[in-house]
Amino acid sequence: MDTGCKGYEARNGSYWKNIVVVKMKFELPKLPYDYNALEPYIDEQTMRIHHGKHHQAYADKFNTALEGHDDVKNKSAEEIIQNLNTVPETIRTAVRNFGGGYINHNFFWPVMKNDNQQPDGEIAEAIAKKFGNFEKFKETFSNSAASLFGSGWTWLVFNGEYLEILNLPNQDSPLTIGKTPLLAIDVWEHAYYLKYQNRRADYINAFMNIINWQQVEKLYKNTQ
Repeated sequence: MDTGCKGYEARNGSYWKNIVVVKMKFELPKLPYDYNALEPYIDEQTMRIHHGKHHQAYADKFNTALEGHDDVKNKSAEEIIQNLNTVPETIRTAVRNFGGGYINHNFFWPVMKNDNQQPDGEIAEAIAKKFGNFEKFKETFSNSAASLFGSGWTWLVFNGEYLEILNLPNQDSPLTIGKTPLLAIDVWEHAYYLKYQNRRADYINAFMNIINWQQVEKLYKNTQ
């Protein structure tokens, strides 16, 4: 079993740095910080349940879906989701839901860090070019996340030419539609309900304080 930390090579370069990719059996990666590290913005109990229960369930059900399909599961999780149309139709929906949930959460944990960063370098320039300034980006990203109906994710992606904010339902991944993820916020209720109840906007505002812009910058530079 390969349990190393690998980048995933794609058309736009190696952009999945520092994400654990486990071949043959997809395992729950460790958090890059303690469960209470994002306090007071995200509480410890939410992190324990979100990582240890929800993310673990996605990993388990992804593995179950791939049983008997060695030609699929010998690929990286990102390759599988990126080429979803090549997955056998009998398991495609399960792979889309549980494999998507698995890699989305793998991506999510490293893009958070509790040191109130501001974007810098190339990503700051790209944000200014696309949105005008950082405050306008925050407003646009936050409004998009607040307006997403039901469960899903709001993403900042690179589409090969410029930055783009998009909402995807459930556990759909930008990889499936050929876009490179740079930042994401999970707006499923399990990501925030213990602390914020129905106040999704408060959770989104809190999230803006814990973005790991160094990680976002690294991901963006790998697309250039």
